[in-house]
Amino acid sequence: MTSTVLRGCTIFAGVVLLGSAYRTTRTSEAMTDTANNFLASLTAEQRARATFPFEDEERFNWHFIPRPRKGVPLKEMTPEQRHLAQALLSAGLSERGYIKAATVMSLEEVLRVLEKDTTGRRDPDGYFFSVFGNPARQGTWGYRVEGHHLSLNFTLAKGGLAGGPTFFGANPAEIRQGARRGLRALAPEEDLARDLLVSLSTGQRGVAIVNATAYKDILTEASRQAALQGQPSGLSASRMDARQREKLKALLDEYAGNLAPELAGGRAEQIRKAGSNVFFAWAGGAERGQPHYYRVQAPDFLIEYDNTQNDANHIHSVWRDFNGDFGLDLLKSHYQASHR
Repeated sequence: MTSTVLRGCTIFAGVVLLGSAYRTTRTSEAMTDTANNFLASLTAEQRARATFPFEDEERFNWHFIPRPRKGVPLKEMTPEQRHLAQALLSAGLSERGYIKAATVMSLEEVLRVLEKDTTGRRDPDGYFFSVFGNPARQGTWGYRVEGHHLSLNFTLAKGGLAGGPTFFGANPAEIRQGARRGLRALAPEEDLARDLLVSLSTGQRGVAIVNATAYKDILTEASRQAALQGQPSGLSASRMDARQREKLKALLDEYAGNLAPELAGGRAEQIRKAGSNVFFAWAGGAERGQPHYYRVQAPDFLIEYDNTQNDANHIHSVWRDFNGDFGLDLLKSHYQASHR
């Protein structure tokens, strides 16, 4: 066997082993290790701005609009620090979710050009990293990565793990000019829901469409705890046929699958537990290009999406846990167990 072939086999074996190690590393362990690596790379001044006590109210101060933020932004990091920050971001996401997050960030440059921004308001490096508490594998801590159209919140408590709120946005939803024309950062979130709507019968649509006009934004906005008034509205999964339930499942899996394996598994369990007690509601036009909104509501979680601004070319999408955002149910269980 030639040295070239041997070298190729060695490289292939290394890739396989690396992939296997990545798949078997627990999400919580990866988060803890990457958080400590990131914090160790910061200067004392940066670390003071990036870290907060776990009990600090700042942990709940999330939003998805351009605004002043606490933490350390990518634009103030060295190249080495940026690599470690990106590793921390990726630790909480699947490959698919990480690609979406990176694409959302890149859209700031598109907006900078479109809006002729010279103020720095549109900045692909304007994404802030914050750590709450001291990262430890059996500790209680959390972290947030946030900027315009991206807010990812993670909480760890004694080995338990929670993610949420999980917000992805896209402006423009579709790039319509220039070298990146046709790029759609959140195409599945739009297409899978519309595919489900189109599959409904006239009678089913009459139940699913709760308003002829799309709401201007997600109804829960940036609330600390997700809540909607009244009972769930829209079409129940119990009134869908098998093919339609598969389409609904595909939409749910898209949102759940944005997160890293342990977190995605937790959301998959929520979906399984909900069974047919899931409601799909739509508002606005059914045709692509028309302003539209939808939500998927179950007892434990809520998905909201809207595409109404900028001539229906501006997406907001979020997964909220009614009792588990910011790890509140996880922390409650931990405190109750500790008390006992």
